[in-house]
Amino acid sequence: MSDLLYSEEEEALRAAVRDLLTDHCDTTSVLARAESDAPHDPALWKTLADGMGLAGLLVPEDRGGQGATHREAAVVLEELGRAVAPVPYLTSAVVATEALLACADGEDLLGGLASGRVIGALAVGLHTAPGAAFAAVRTDGGALHGELTGIADAVVADVLLVPADDGGLYAVTADAVTVTPQTSLDLTRPLARVTLDAAPGRRLGDAEPAVRRALRAGAGLLASEQLGVAEWALTETVRYLKDRKQFNRPVGGFQALKHRLAQLWLEVVSLRAAARAAADALATGEDTDVSVTVAQAYAAPVAVRAAEEALQLHGGIGMTWEHPVHLRLKRAKADSIAYGTAGAHREALAELVDLRAP
Repeated sequence: MSDLLYSEEEEALRAAVRDLLTDHCDTTSVLARAESDAPHDPALWKTLADGMGLAGLLVPEDRGGQGATHREAAVVLEELGRAVAPVPYLTSAVVATEALLACADGEDLLGGLASGRVIGALAVGLHTAPGAAFAAVRTDGGALHGELTGIADAVVADVLLVPADDGGLYAVTADAVTVTPQTSLDLTRPLARVTLDAAPGRRLGDAEPAVRRALRAGAGLLASEQLGVAEWALTETVRYLKDRKQFNRPVGGFQALKHRLAQLWLEVVSLRAAARAAADALATGEDTDVSVTVAQAYAAPVAVRAAEEALQLHGGIGMTWEHPVHLRLKRAKADSIAYGTAGAHREALAELVDLRAP
């Protein structure tokens, strides 16, 4: 059994990422970007990917990456979740990268993603669970035709990894497709419709194993992002209730609120255990399907409840656009259907452990 506690190196990585986000990803700038037509922060992405080398954590050193594991990537995602950082880390450095790692071709592309100079997006709807069916486009003489919807971070991708009906996964450059933004609840992770009209593509490998591997890693590490959101919600709510006074005493002193916070703390601690287990399972390859499914079955309800409690317990100020809690609530709600709902993961878990409902 692996040690799920954070190592010294992981804590040092967390401190470095948090310091960077504190300086360059404050709430005011995230809100301003969310209200604009360009929610992503290219300068922050360049610093994370190029300056700190975080985009290549999952790529072996001999293939241009850092040669780290999913445990380190999970720590990064916890911090990005806390800050609701508008960068394509999960979509490019995790999901698209994992898809490429499963392909025989595309070494040049993998190096580009690992350096952060190329942003990739897997052209599979963000709602797709690891074991679910996914849409494919039509191939005709080497050209791709079709439309794919709900593609996360397609608006900033340089290259799209597109599944086709011949069973292949194709690399298609962004300038060869039409990307139309879709309305998204989470303004910091925009979705888009991708239309291919005789788009040229380069076959990288087989779509089925690549997409499955990518979605499984995405689902497993999404739990760490959800943990970051939930921890922020709990920490900020406790801080606010210590400062806010009612009847000349801190609001946090009232027993009913203490009980709500204690219950939430227990759930967040349990979420940390589930998220760490999923990251470790992805890193070691042991019980991966079960660990990822358990994490996703548990993570979404806890992250959403933590954000909802933060909104409620901040009172009137929590209901305002200027207060950052709504960014976390929207991220938690959007994440709750990303890579499969909690219900879909519970059904998958029942199949995996042979405990189906009667």
